[in-house]
Amino acid sequence: MPSPQEPSPPRTHGNLRLAVVGLGLRGTLGRHVAERGLPARVVAVCDPLAARRERSRELYPEAAHYADHRPLLDRGANGGLDGVLLTTPDDTHEELASSFLEAGVAVFVDKPLAITTAGCDRVLEAARRTGTRLYVGHNMRHMPVVRTLRELIVKGTIGEVKAVWCRHFVGHGGDFYFKDWHADRRRTTSLLLQKGAHDLDVIHWLAGGYTVRTQAMGGLTVYGGIAARGGQGERTMTEWYDPDANWPPTSLTGLHDVVDVEDLSMMNMRLDNGVFATYQQCHFTPDYWRNYTVIGTHGRMENFGDTEGAVVKVWNSRRSGYREDADLVVEVPSEEGGHGGADPQLVAEFVDFVRTGIPTLTSPIAARQAVAAGCAATASLRADGIPVDIPTLPAELLGHFA
Repeated sequence: MPSPQEPSPPRTHGNLRLAVVGLGLRGTLGRHVAERGLPARVVAVCDPLAARRERSRELYPEAAHYADHRPLLDRGANGGLDGVLLTTPDDTHEELASSFLEAGVAVFVDKPLAITTAGCDRVLEAARRTGTRLYVGHNMRHMPVVRTLRELIVKGTIGEVKAVWCRHFVGHGGDFYFKDWHADRRRTTSLLLQKGAHDLDVIHWLAGGYTVRTQAMGGLTVYGGIAARGGQGERTMTEWYDPDANWPPTSLTGLHDVVDVEDLSMMNMRLDNGVFATYQQCHFTPDYWRNYTVIGTHGRMENFGDTEGAVVKVWNSRRSGYREDADLVVEVPSEEGGHGGADPQLVAEFVDFVRTGIPTLTSPIAARQAVAAGCAATASLRADGIPVDIPTLPAELLGHFA
């Protein structure tokens, strides 16, 4: 195997030249570059659909338009492009990220890093071998509710963490994930991976370890029985989504022609540090939020709400029956921007990382481990719940990114 190359020198003077590849729902992330006055500018956008490229002119007025990403690889190889924001469908992440890394272009790839563990390792290896900077957009590490939970753990508020439980109520799941490519396992592996990658990464972060064995069960319990198919064509979710329509979930119409991902999933995890965790995901609940419960040797904490107005309650003073009056109630800060202010912070961190190589809150290794846990859980679920071990990360990759 070739030895790692020296990374290209950081661009500490002048604005970074960025491209946004993929102009669907997450293709708006690049707007934070101008909104936050970051030392960068979006000089190119890429999407195969002309209508999306045209609509992007308002967000990225200075950007050149491309229908194919390959000319951007040439720009990178010739020094005309410093970084790329990959906000394309999940099944394209592996190939696109690897190609841009090979061209010497710093890569922001939206989560998940890839849809297979081997795909993640291929991307990590490309970054290691070329020395090109890789950043994975796990924006929940920047969400105020997650940061609040993490800070309480670091302070020792509940002692040593022994268990993490997450219940994910995915209200509007049918509209969000069953009307386009997300419903096709060939393009996502599963929603346990695709949607759950966020939460699996957060569970690992709160627990301070990575999953080594998992077991899961679940199924396609509601949306598989809906016959009103046809999909949404080239529209993005913002064009079909109506928050006041489609209740109950069985009344949905226009589902994707291929619907073979589970809408109900439950997984158990054993982590490498002895912590045990669970993750439960349901796509037909009336409410939309995540509930984390973290139990330690000296107490328990739990979030109620996960965006504006949320609180984290801590019980850590004595034994009792049920009591609403927690020993500590921490209000979760309110910040502006998508995902509780996490999205603009994510883009700002990427820009700083490309310019200076600063340590980041997100981690390519953690992103790989979240995918690995999701893939193993999916394999377990589809094999009637047999336990599945997570493939070991190659030592050279762990050493490089550590």
